[in-house]
Amino acid sequence: MTPRLRLQPEAVGMGMTSQRVRDRLIDRLRDGTHGGGGITDERVLNAIRTVPRHLFVDEALATRAYEDTALPIGHGQTISQPWVVAKMTEALYADGRQPAKVLEVGTGSGYQATILAALGIEVFTVERIGELLRVARKRFRSLGLNVRSKHDDGRIGWPEEAPFDGIVVTAAAPALVDALTAQLAPGGILVAPVGAPGGQVLACLRARADGSIERTDLAPVSFVPLLSGVLG
Repeated sequence: MTPRLRLQPEAVGMGMTSQRVRDRLIDRLRDGTHGGGGITDERVLNAIRTVPRHLFVDEALATRAYEDTALPIGHGQTISQPWVVAKMTEALYADGRQPAKVLEVGTGSGYQATILAALGIEVFTVERIGELLRVARKRFRSLGLNVRSKHDDGRIGWPEEAPFDGIVVTAAAPALVDALTAQLAPGGILVAPVGAPGGQVLACLRARADGSIERTDLAPVSFVPLLSGVLG
């Protein structure tokens, strides 16, 4: 069952954060003008429509929350472009799959994790920057979501909770991280930006029963780098 978000009055929005503006964003995500095509999964579109993105950015940027663009969240990090969030989420449902347990690497603002949780997925999320994680946890609690989170190096993943039906990586590495692909369940899907700045692609990897990995590239993207270590 898809969880109901506990929305406070400020989540309703007005003006540039109103439901009408959110609905226009959904139209743009559907229209297929991006290099990677339009979003067709209505479950994903409904989650994007429902989750108030303006609650995940600084108040000064709230009027830009429903633009289809990445926005800064401090500490050199960004909240991803809505189309990218939708595309990564949609990839987890490839071939009629219904992922039950997903690991997110790079909590950031908490927006991607909230989209996954709003779809009824059990979410585990790892963030290396302590201040970002503390703020994200407050957002999860205010929305009534039981998202499990950990302050750690995301490149390690969360091996104690593996295997996962899906893994979403929200920062780019020059190559795939073996420690993460090893945490996929058979048939599981990992979605991650891969490559150097200026040449990144959104890669979708499926773990086969024989242990092999099948890769499909979805679209060119631009993400902050996936870094090692932990910051307080």
